[in-house]
Amino acid sequence: MKDHNDHLAVIWASGDPDVAEKVCLMYTHNAHLQHWFQEVRLVVWGPSAKLLTENDSLQNQIRDMLNNGLTVEACATCASMYGITDQLHQLGIDVRPMGVPLTSYLKDGWKVLTF
Repeated sequence: MKDHNDHLAVIWASGDPDVAEKVCLMYTHNAHLQHWFQEVRLVVWGPSAKLLTENDSLQNQIRDMLNNGLTVEACATCASMYGITDQLHQLGIDVRPMGVPLTSYLKDGWKVLTF
């Protein structure tokens, strides 16, 4: 098993825009830009996915993150439940089933932070 101790997966599940803007996205983007971890990924999950499709400011932040090379993934099941799969794809987000990848992150020793 490869050591992923210096890898961070941030699970953004909150539908609260203040949590998104003032904590989750700011920390995640800076962790990537400042190389606080070897690899950083943002996982958009549940209510955060719906919030993202309704909030232009958050969409712009996600575009900046993607433009800076940060990996952004979203749960396909959640996106399907909310009917927003196409909107997330249009933002450039990798929409896929996330149960197996998250389990792999956990088993492989990634640091996992949830907002």
